[in-house]
Amino acid sequence: MAKQKNRISILADFDAEFIAGRSWLVGVDEAGRGCLAGPVCAGSVAVSAKAYLNPVFLKALESLDDSKKITEKKREEIYSILCNAKNAGEIDFEAGFASVAEIESLNILSATQLAMARAVEALNERLNLHLRKATAPATLFGETALDTSTGFVLIDGKPMKKFPYAHNAIVKGDASSLAIASASIIAKVTRDRYMQELAKKYPRFGFDIHKGYGTAMHLQNLMLFGATDVHRPSFLKKLRSENSKTETQSELF
Repeated sequence: MAKQKNRISILADFDAEFIAGRSWLVGVDEAGRGCLAGPVCAGSVAVSAKAYLNPVFLKALESLDDSKKITEKKREEIYSILCNAKNAGEIDFEAGFASVAEIESLNILSATQLAMARAVEALNERLNLHLRKATAPATLFGETALDTSTGFVLIDGKPMKKFPYAHNAIVKGDASSLAIASASIIAKVTRDRYMQELAKKYPRFGFDIHKGYGTAMHLQNLMLFGATDVHRPSFLKKLRSENSKTETQSELF
């Protein structure tokens, strides 16, 4: 009977076709897109070809999964493992933010793409990946220009028209790809830590507990204390609209 593959081997196998012939595969994911407060954060993880062939590296990440499916404690443990792999040169990672002001001026989709672009750009420069631009021009006779990049980008979700680099978008990629799942951990842990710092500035709001998501606790605090300058006005406006049938706006923060 053939030995059944464990989860981390399945995640690594998924990435094989995308890293073939290259030195790095860059996974990208976000955290905080649906929050009522705080920035949106993108994680970008470049996994080296040698890491995929290293059984010790894969064994260390055997509990890796979509960050939403595992506990905060387990996310922190995996984050530490990724830090060790980064120090060993097997991976590199970066986090990028888009602020509340940028979310409001651009909309959440464009702000998320901006955060992702910032995270990927940092790795592109640091690792000299020469990532192919999404708008790379054709040559004189229309053939595809020579691709000299040493890395390729995988993004969780649907294709992003305004993203600056050529990429493949994988729906539920954080549950399919080792690189994207790793990026989901970087994004989630980084943003959670940021929100824990915000909790010190706004101690009545419990940002360290709900991280800005629209929990019952968060909504109650909004009604009691009103919005802060780290809340997203457009999200609160939508929330008011959704509740207007049962409550007046004066009753809602």
